[in-house]
Amino acid sequence: MGEISVKGQHLDRLLSDSTGAYGAPYQRAFNRLAESHRGRPVPEILSLLRRAADESLLGFTAADLREQAEAISAGEPYVLRVTVT
Repeated sequence: MGEISVKGQHLDRLLSDSTGAYGAPYQRAFNRLAESHRGRPVPEILSLLRRAADESLLGFTAADLREQAEAISAGEPYVLRVTVT
């Protein structure tokens, strides 16, 4: 399980169903990768997740991104605890 803190005005960077106008919500990118990259090598997924996090301006740690990539590769659910500040 990962954790991230996001300011309330920046939830649109994270959530694909947000009402904000930000163009690169991370949740959408994560879901697409989970559907298309199950069983793929972790390093391949990791680089795509890193790019999505950078585009969304989210500060995931390298360990968080690796956990997410491992979950996608294994086809397992991933729980992310979000703290809104």
